[in-house]
Amino acid sequence: MPAGLNRALLTVAGAVVAIVLAIAICSVAIIAAGGSPLDAFAAFFNFGETPRAVVNGVATFLNRAVPLFIAGLAVAVGFRMNLFNIGVEGQYRLAAICAAYVGSTFTAPKPIQIAVIILVAAVVGGLYALIPAVMKVTRGVNEVIATIMLNYIAINLAAYLVRGPFAGQRAQGQLTTTTPALGDSAMFPNLNFIFDWFGQPSPTRGGGVWGFLLLAVVLGVAIWVVLERTRFGFNIKASGLNGPAALASGVDPKKMVIAAMVLSGAIAGLIGLPEILGDKGAFNSNFTAGLGFLGIAVALLGRNKPVGIAVAALLFAFLDRAQGALQFANVPASVVTIIQGVIVLLVVVANEVTNRLALRLEERRAAQKLGTNTPVEVAA
Repeated sequence: MPAGLNRALLTVAGAVVAIVLAIAICSVAIIAAGGSPLDAFAAFFNFGETPRAVVNGVATFLNRAVPLFIAGLAVAVGFRMNLFNIGVEGQYRLAAICAAYVGSTFTAPKPIQIAVIILVAAVVGGLYALIPAVMKVTRGVNEVIATIMLNYIAINLAAYLVRGPFAGQRAQGQLTTTTPALGDSAMFPNLNFIFDWFGQPSPTRGGGVWGFLLLAVVLGVAIWVVLERTRFGFNIKASGLNGPAALASGVDPKKMVIAAMVLSGAIAGLIGLPEILGDKGAFNSNFTAGLGFLGIAVALLGRNKPVGIAVAALLFAFLDRAQGALQFANVPASVVTIIQGVIVLLVVVANEVTNRLALRLEERRAAQKLGTNTPVEVAA
């Protein structure tokens, strides 16, 4: 059997075993919380009793997956360089409020206005990620510490801006503060027409299925091409694996650190746009938080590959969507967080075990080809 197929089968088997173990462990947690595992797992697949409720549930599921997928891509770019961009949370919050405010200050044809908003978000996110990158290559500051500290600055700066310089006019009786509302020309078209193809009613919750889904797919393909099929992607991976060797071959690891962090931050800057351009039409003080930290788990679960990240984002979105249904099944919504954490932990362990098994099989195969019992080193 080819080595690549062996490794793929081991990876799939490891993931299946990890998910089965996660279900077993989480069943124990559900019982300890006073709930029924069967009722809990039934709630995950309960999208509603009426066609309208079902399409709303599907729309919520897809809309949750889009920012998680983008967050996973942002983290994965850093991981490919062996950089831990923990600052995705702050980068997307700051980029979202800046993009929402800039977009509210002018009116242009829809393609132009949306393009400007996306560009502003990417630039702000990239520039904010540039700070820890420069600190690392010039002063050797660990990027984990730098990005965590910068998260606090960005989150509190965004909170100040939405209540101060970037604040719009608050409606009477409204408790939250927002940036000025975006015009219709800034809103991304939805994909509700897909439900019409299947003779289903259009979603009425959250602006329907956000059109940013298509852009996320294009972004995923683009990142795959850049990382897997270009010299730039090879240089990033080589610099992350062995900086001195990369330098000896003519690649400057410091430039790659800056390039990888800026690219990661630019992608992170797009995380908040699906919600702004698809539903809210503004950045508010209750803007969705935690997507950056969830992106770390999504990237780990997806093994830093766009296809794997897409599957992980869909899984996390599927679990998140069930929180309301779990409440009706008398199961604490916190069970979702437990399941997510257990799945990520077990899948990471399974990946390490399967990688070692695959390496041993390759070493044994290489030794047999040489006609000796002495193991031969094979690159992972």
